[in-house]
Amino acid sequence: MSFVVTIDGPAAAGKSTTARAVAQALGFLYVDTGALYRALALKLLESGVSPDDDAALERLGADTKLSLSGSPEHAHVWLDGRDVSAGIRTPEVSEMASRLAARPAVRRRLADTQRRLRDRGPLVGEGRDLGTVVFPDAEVKIYLDADLETRARRRQKELERRGIPVAVDDVRAELARRDDRDSTRPDSPLKVAEGALVVDTSRLDVAQQVTRILEQVRAHPAFPGVAAGGERGAGTPGPDPI
Repeated sequence: MSFVVTIDGPAAAGKSTTARAVAQALGFLYVDTGALYRALALKLLESGVSPDDDAALERLGADTKLSLSGSPEHAHVWLDGRDVSAGIRTPEVSEMASRLAARPAVRRRLADTQRRLRDRGPLVGEGRDLGTVVFPDAEVKIYLDADLETRARRRQKELERRGIPVAVDDVRAELARRDDRDSTRPDSPLKVAEGALVVDTSRLDVAQQVTRILEQVRAHPAFPGVAAGGERGAGTPGPDPI
């Protein structure tokens, strides 16, 4: 099977930025699992289905087509053939995605989707249960963390860059709720995977985080090297079914 690098951790710990950079450097496929939950959350919000209605969630998941395309630096998320890359980054969608992630039926559906991505070659995936549940046999497991204040300020700046003004106190409260929900859910809770390298990013910049992880990956005896012919994560615009 293909070489897998998992990067798990709480929201705003630096997973997305770091995972994209690592995938780009290695020529691996970049998998943003949170984007898949967000896309399903967007559909839920648009459909009016309750996140507490398991039967409705089962039907919604069965009728939903999720796909990814593009390079690590220009990744696209597709929902039923529609590019929703921008629309899934709002606080409302983030909150709903966190609620959906606590539903076992949703996690099982998306875990299967994520596992199939391994067929497309070596990958770097970021999420919350990749090293513990989705890819427990991953060659390299990383757990990124940072203190709550640092994560709140990072998320606030990220939202402001997208034109979404929000008070840091509100962001901090939302992250605290998500941390509690993610770490206490009975199905696939957020935790450090066995054998994972834990990296506290509170006082690290992106370059330092990426360097630390690349060293770990390249030191693995099964490391396959950069994909021949260019960036393995690159792709043409448009849906790439999974």
